[in-house]
Amino acid sequence: MKKITLSIFLIICTFTTLIAQTYTTPNDGGTYTLDDIAALSPSTITISGSDYTLLENLEVAENDNVLIDTDLTLSIDADLLITVFGTLSVNSNEITITAIDQTAPYAGFRFEETSSVDFSNTTIEYGGGLRVLTENFEIDNCIITNNFEVENGATTGGVLSLSRGTPQITNNTITFNELPAISSGVNIEVSPYIFNNYLEGNSNLNGNRPQINLGITKPEDTLKIIQNTIIGDRSLDMVGGIAVANFIGGAGNILARIDDNIIKDNRYGMTILGNNSFAYINNNIIEDNDTQGDPILGGSGINLNTTAAGMEIIASGNEIRRNLWGITVVGEAFINLGDDEDNPGENVFSENGNGGEIYALYNNTANTLQAKNNCWIEGQGSTQQEVEDVIFHIEDDATLGEVIFDPFLCNILSVEDNAIENFSFYPNPATDNIQFNNRYSFTEINIYNVTGKLVATKSLSEGKNTVQTNLPSGVYFARFSNENTSITEKLVIQ
Repeated sequence: MKKITLSIFLIICTFTTLIAQTYTTPNDGGTYTLDDIAALSPSTITISGSDYTLLENLEVAENDNVLIDTDLTLSIDADLLITVFGTLSVNSNEITITAIDQTAPYAGFRFEETSSVDFSNTTIEYGGGLRVLTENFEIDNCIITNNFEVENGATTGGVLSLSRGTPQITNNTITFNELPAISSGVNIEVSPYIFNNYLEGNSNLNGNRPQINLGITKPEDTLKIIQNTIIGDRSLDMVGGIAVANFIGGAGNILARIDDNIIKDNRYGMTILGNNSFAYINNNIIEDNDTQGDPILGGSGINLNTTAAGMEIIASGNEIRRNLWGITVVGEAFINLGDDEDNPGENVFSENGNGGEIYALYNNTANTLQAKNNCWIEGQGSTQQEVEDVIFHIEDDATLGEVIFDPFLCNILSVEDNAIENFSFYPNPATDNIQFNNRYSFTEINIYNVTGKLVATKSLSEGKNTVQTNLPSGVYFARFSNENTSITEKLVIQ
């Protein structure tokens, strides 16, 4: 019996030594550097020049501040966690936080509700991500790369996992992480400001999670996803670009602005799900989001879906190209793509199709959708029937709502039936001017870009004319007209 008791005692002691110890700062209101912590607890941090090694869990007490304000590398042992109840400020010219062994990641960071945290100019790699429970969180100009979904790690939702407030995520590069770049919980109100970040190849475990994966927002604060670049990995067929979802119905809401982003090579561009949702979607470039290749499962530039009324999306100025679908509207969802009041439209669609069919807009609802002043077939003159052919609505299925798409911008690019033959101008391509003999008494030239926007107007005289273009390089359409007739010709500016 004594031998058995002794053996159990030895097993317990051995197991205890394998559990990492935790050092907690003194909680006296002081400000501590890594050098201070190393002096207070040599077993926690060791130092060699500008290289620091963390060998125990680190906890910043509620009343304390930890400051990293010099260029250094902090290497962290496997499975270790940094927990912050107080203040953590990481800000110098070049700071790297990494794993001692890249194949043995550390657990990551956990920022508790009482904490205040800011990172600048820091590379965070080979860890388990950042769990952000605080309302006071800022991260700017950092690189967050090659982080993992770690067993018992800080987060399993996203490499930046958000839980409350309006966290500020600006000017960062977030790439090639196993988890989504930025996430929040299904039933947690959070409205981050996500500005000017570069995202690529995140969520590379290839689960059904997009690179930005957010739930409900704060009712009084707008979620802002602005001016980011979100590039997918075409070998990942389950990873979307942006998703914002209300899965809790009347208990939650979405208030969002998604503007000026570039979203390419994902399973889909963006999706908004659930009722009580209001969002502006403006001036985004959404291209080639078709990595899954199955039109039943994914591939829309923009997908809107709710089973209950209460979704309103206002979209203008977006460029939506080569996705399996341009925009899909499902259930009780509603989108305004251009009206006669506040929304100018000016969305551009090109080659969004599958199975030999082009689907610029698929209205799979009973709602009537306003979609005026858009370019439905980029780069060509279009008739009303040609536009009709790329929109699926009541004309195709009597149970669906109508899409009101007239007037449409591309109609200005079509040549009139009574166009004058044998008219030409030169040079074409042009540089700074074009010349022609105005023998058809044209009184005006209007020049439009490929979206149908008027960019120049000039009055013409009889005989030889020279028209200064003064336009950026690109493809345009020049419409020569008088009160009786007109002709539209393609113009290339070099």
